[in-house]
Amino acid sequence: MADPWAFEGESAVLESGAGLVTLVEGSAFCLSGRSGDIRPGTPHGVFVLDVRHLSCLRLSIDGEEVEPLSAYVREPFAATFVARARPGRGRADSSVLVLRERYVGQGMREDITVRNYSRAPVTVEVSLSADADFADLFAVKESRVRDHQGLLVDGEPGTLTFRSQGGVVRDTVVAFSEPAALDGPCARWAVTLGAGAQWQVCVQVTAAVDGVAVPPRYGCGEAVAHAVPARRLEQWRAEGPTVASDNAPLATAVAQAVEDLGALRIFDPAHPERAVVAAGAPWFMTLFGRDSLLASWMSLIVAPDLARGVLETLADLQGTKLDPETEEQPGRILHEVRFGASSTPALAGAHVYYGTADATPLFVMLLGELRRWGLDDAVVARLMPHADRAIEWIERYGDADGDGYVEYERMTPGGLLNQGWKDSWDGVPFADGTLAEPPIALAEVQGYTYAAYVARAFFAAEAGDAALAERLRAKAYALRVRFNEDFWLPDRGYYALALDRDKRPVDALASNMGHCLWTGIVDADKAPLVAERLLSPELFSGWGVRTLATSMASYNPISYHCGSVWPHDNAIAVAGLVRYGFVAEAHRIMLGMLDAAAAMGGRLPELFSGLPRDEVPVPVPYPTSCSPQAWASAAPLSFLRSLLRFDPWVPHGRAWLAPDLPAEIGSLTVDRVPLGAQRLRIRVAGASVEVDPVPTGIELVRTPRHPLSEDLEGRTPPG
Repeated sequence: MADPWAFEGESAVLESGAGLVTLVEGSAFCLSGRSGDIRPGTPHGVFVLDVRHLSCLRLSIDGEEVEPLSAYVREPFAATFVARARPGRGRADSSVLVLRERYVGQGMREDITVRNYSRAPVTVEVSLSADADFADLFAVKESRVRDHQGLLVDGEPGTLTFRSQGGVVRDTVVAFSEPAALDGPCARWAVTLGAGAQWQVCVQVTAAVDGVAVPPRYGCGEAVAHAVPARRLEQWRAEGPTVASDNAPLATAVAQAVEDLGALRIFDPAHPERAVVAAGAPWFMTLFGRDSLLASWMSLIVAPDLARGVLETLADLQGTKLDPETEEQPGRILHEVRFGASSTPALAGAHVYYGTADATPLFVMLLGELRRWGLDDAVVARLMPHADRAIEWIERYGDADGDGYVEYERMTPGGLLNQGWKDSWDGVPFADGTLAEPPIALAEVQGYTYAAYVARAFFAAEAGDAALAERLRAKAYALRVRFNEDFWLPDRGYYALALDRDKRPVDALASNMGHCLWTGIVDADKAPLVAERLLSPELFSGWGVRTLATSMASYNPISYHCGSVWPHDNAIAVAGLVRYGFVAEAHRIMLGMLDAAAAMGGRLPELFSGLPRDEVPVPVPYPTSCSPQAWASAAPLSFLRSLLRFDPWVPHGRAWLAPDLPAEIGSLTVDRVPLGAQRLRIRVAGASVEVDPVPTGIELVRTPRHPLSEDLEGRTPPG
């Protein structure tokens, strides 16, 4: 198999939203058409542990495919497909209805019901054809499946068993609750139905690796409501916040965000109490460093425990050795987890790739932020050595040439060429379209590093280690000074996207400087120009901030990273603008994004086109965008926090709450907002702000929180 990390581009094009049904649960997922059929030669399939364990499942009545009527996704992991047998010749109607109730979870269960609505008995032949090609997920995602690797073999009586050829032995077993006549890869039943009668069969799809079965979440004959995924999702919904607002798009987007994040959670069997957030469906149902860290940060207003799970899991998998093949280095936080030859979804047994420049400082940033939300001392003590190893990676391996900046250059031809969030091959261009050559120091990565130093300095101050706190503050201050000298382009009025291998500023006008606002590395005198640039027609499409300005040679509104609009990128820019006091500008971006969400059914996708709103009055979808995708799903939650200007500092007994709502939002009520061990209801209407109950032991400060950068000038944490 080709190195999955080397792929830098688009995923396979799937059908439109109306023609594709995606079900996800943990690291397993299923793609099918609206009839429920899984069609060979398409990206359809049942995927378990990053391998397609079922590449075909086609239902026929009397030798003809059923006619799809409806497909309803009841839960992220469950759907009902309604179809009918094809009408006979010269007849408009059919009396035979077919229901397929599908449940995905470490395999798949499907309950098939055939009903006769005629007044006379009917006899039909029900047939189900199956196949398994055992294609690697990346080969399917990248549309490069060439070889069929599965064979039908003798298995348990009455089952269809497929086995992979060569290498790791994988099996797919398709079992039936009703005895079937087997003809090659096809199961057949001769069914006679009386008037108004029905017939049912349960189909169980089980994956196995090297003879070890992956236990399915849903077994035939078992109550679906009692299965672990159903119980977990019910609890998530019961505990999550609810939003009421005069602005329907905001309330809808937040509700959809909460639902999608619940679906994107992964529970490590080795640590079932921990939830982490997968990067996105369908292709990235696994733990990522950058994606999971940012998505859980933006979701703090819903579930701080999600961030804790991400931190603890990433700490367990933190780099310990030098390995050029996987780009592992001591202290480095991973880029991506894949399951490879694993027979279990336990993350510790997976294949890990470390080639990312930003996850390591983001790890320290998130730990500092989660402490503000009330992370307890014991967890802090457990994670602090990992934060220190991350700082050591920043200083030794991240800054390999000792110039004070974190750079990246891949260590293997199979690694990612670009290792920031714009990781496509053309994601770091100069204004004239020339591509930057590594080692590359990205602007936003320096911001993350700055904030990591600040966060670790706060921990040192809390522990009474004044010398360490001062050393880290000094490093942060020195980095900020140099960054504002080396990255600022005074003749352009904006920050360079990066520095290239020759330390030349990569002079493209790009969205990355919004991240710099968010981290606090931007000098106050430059912030107004950054805000102006972000809202300029070159960058702001009317729906959101583009990744690359229209005036740049590489601009392409339908590219992946060179002119498209990414919701998470905009949410970070909004948070940065609010931090520096540019509230009106933040609201303009936020309202554009909420309009885009409303136009796309309430859910923000991974990205969409950067075409201007005054030219095309609807947001143009990007054909291979993941949906739901974690940090896009979390964007409305980040918007919610920016509207409330809510910044807890639980260990020091304070929380800043200074809502500032645009007229388009009107009133806003957010219920079950976490604050330490408490849950609050926050009501905002005009200048009125009510909090119920009044938090115990925490003072509510009705002014915006000061930027972290002010603490570098000698301030100490309040309290």
